[in-house]
Amino acid sequence: MTAPRFCVCIPARDEAERLPVLLDALAAQDIVGPVPVALCINNSSDESLSVAAQRQARWAGRLDMVITSHDLPTADAHAGMARRLAMDAGLARIDLVNGVLISTDADTRPPPDWIGNALRAIDCGLDVVGGRIVLDEEERVAADVVAMRTKLDRYWSCVRAIEEEIDPCPWDPAPRHGDHTGASLAITAALYRAAGGVPILPSGEDRALVENAIAAGGRLGHPMSVWTRASARTSGRAAGGMAEYMRDLEDRLIRNEPTLLPSFDQWRTRAEWRRTARQVQAGERVPDERDLPPMICDMPLALDR
Repeated sequence: MTAPRFCVCIPARDEAERLPVLLDALAAQDIVGPVPVALCINNSSDESLSVAAQRQARWAGRLDMVITSHDLPTADAHAGMARRLAMDAGLARIDLVNGVLISTDADTRPPPDWIGNALRAIDCGLDVVGGRIVLDEEERVAADVVAMRTKLDRYWSCVRAIEEEIDPCPWDPAPRHGDHTGASLAITAALYRAAGGVPILPSGEDRALVENAIAAGGRLGHPMSVWTRASARTSGRAAGGMAEYMRDLEDRLIRNEPTLLPSFDQWRTRAEWRRTARQVQAGERVPDERDLPPMICDMPLALDR
């Protein structure tokens, strides 16, 4: 039998409530044929496993789902290990030469064209495709949180405009977003292996994977056509994840604390460094920025509350 072209890889822990939403959305994808899914449940104390099995039966023939359950030692029961297990399970199922791994989280709800658009972006020359993350419109979100998210979106749009003016990336042109997290990340099997797989870190494993993939020569893109919804909940499973971000954002607003971000001058300096480094290398490969000193968060965003 021919190995599948792709596999959707999902780590999950205590997600009995959200898993049906995600799996139903995957079944509703507009691609032809079965949707391969690797669902790795770890250290769950709720009904995640039985709920997943019920959805597997409901969507038999549409979702080609493999479910595994792990009881990890406390020291290993974190985001990095969970995503590594899910991605490696997907890797075992797909074509290692032309296959694509598509990562998401158990609390997402992708639109019907999510998989198809990610694969089309890969076919157009990208090796890694980040998907934009938006808050699920079916969940209630406080008005001040929505307002701050809007301000943050404007800030990052300005950052991307600076980068496009000083050091445009030929394979990641405007218009583009700036997200590349495990909630929506497609990567070729070949690059995933070259990058060493998901780093086994307690948090930030998705960003570390992308950094390693770029260092290995991968082309990262952020097409606006690739996006997914994520839960606006403030109680999550992973350290450093979306729920923690939402909780911190709400807490800052309650305390009336400013949100500090790197100034635009710092972004201009970074883009100029990148352009110069690329010219020295006489190629299009993005220079490795991990050894540079971190930028300083010195510019507050006005709350306007």
